[in-house]
Amino acid sequence: MIKQRADLHVHTTASDGTLTPEETVLEAARLGLGAVGIADHDTVEGVEQALAAGSMAGIVVVPAVEINTDYGSDEIHMLGYFIDHRSPELNAQLARLRNEREDRAARIVERLNDLGLKISFDRVKEIAGRGAIGRPHIARAIVEAGYASSLNSAFGKYLIRGASAYVPRHKLTPLAAMEIIRDAGGVPVLAHPGLAKHDELIPSLVESGLKGIEVYHTDHSSAKTRHYIEIARQYDLVATGGSDSHGPNNIKTVAIGSATVDLTVVDKLRELSLTKHSIE
Repeated sequence: MIKQRADLHVHTTASDGTLTPEETVLEAARLGLGAVGIADHDTVEGVEQALAAGSMAGIVVVPAVEINTDYGSDEIHMLGYFIDHRSPELNAQLARLRNEREDRAARIVERLNDLGLKISFDRVKEIAGRGAIGRPHIARAIVEAGYASSLNSAFGKYLIRGASAYVPRHKLTPLAAMEIIRDAGGVPVLAHPGLAKHDELIPSLVESGLKGIEVYHTDHSSAKTRHYIEIARQYDLVATGGSDSHGPNNIKTVAIGSATVDLTVVDKLRELSLTKHSIE
């Protein structure tokens, strides 16, 4: 039964998704899911609204966050589950990361301007609304101004690593992200390792307190999924999963519920959490 399934990796307008936290939860409930993880980039601003919607809709909402980190020249994403989203210390840390995001976005817009693209940073902030500013918001401004035909085209021409307007992010290590998550009582989980392609990092992450690995993901092939099932068994990690949906009309449209796990995974994560959220 789908009611026994959970999609533990979904984004909302609190970061770079296109559905509000309430709309996200209601869509998950409409699909018949038993739980949904609100895991926005570098923010927990959408969690409170999602929890209220979940209570009304009868679906478990897992407070979560996704923190982008760097490993060499590549990105490693860390998920934190059952965090204390009200923690002043957590929110201060995430606010710092969002401020760095905004600084980076401003520098990207400056580069675009230097290239002759008349993109306003004020417009980028309007597009982001209250969400954590990211490159998808800049891509929307580029398309809106007529400099690219699609979000994917905008990214490819200007925003991906090595492109003409690309600006590196402020560096944050995976271990530092795990510390932020643990300090907030949460459970650190390695996100979509098949995209990161740095399995050699897993043993050291486990030694430092990694508790889970995102085995089930829409970008994982069947072979990759089997591979990470074995790694989860080898290191006694919770095998989590989620769609990584950012809502409709986005750079890549992935439906909520495209990748799920059994509800028992939610129970395992709750048990490992230091915050012991009383979420029914």
